Amino acid sequence: MPLELIRDGKLDRQATADALRQFLENIVRSSGLELKVNVRAVPTDGSATEGQAEVLADLDGRDKEILLERGAEVLKALEHLAFKALRLEPVYHEKIHIDCGGYRALRFEELKMTARVAAERVQQTKQPFPLNPMSSRERRIVHLAVKDIPGVRTQSVGLGEERQVVIHPADSQPKK
Repeated sequence: MPLELIRDGKLDRQATADALRQFLENIVRSSGLELKVNVRAVPTDGSATEGQAEVLADLDGRDKEILLERGAEVLKALEHLAFKALRLEPVYHEKIHIDCGGYRALRFEELKMTARVAAERVQQTKQPFPLNPMSSRERRIVHLAVKDIPGVRTQSVGLGEERQVVIHPADSQPKK
């Protein structure tokens, strides 16, 4: 029986949290990793900001370093598998945040800070500033971090693994 995680075009937070918890617990149990799974739905109190997760999952424990090796490659793979197992369309992926001991939360804060510093540099120099290639979720964080800063705009350029955000002066025109 397919999961009903989307109701009226919105993520059913509790149903998604329950399904994600079950998926992650099964993976952890079958892998033999010593990890504790903690999944919760963010309350719907109307205070959520754009791009903020609605379901938070954290894996922590003795084997967390395995998930975090090589730029959190295994953690990202687990997240990919979770999206497939839950049969969620890509538009809902940003609403689910799977972390390991706060690693990704820290990474996202670093991205926001980097984006703000780069935007200040672009404001001062009037020169475009390309950031390193990053995932679509990371690019979205940069776009959102910069969108309300006056005098700059962002643009994603490149393909696949090489796709990156370039911060431009707002008065320059995007290339077609």
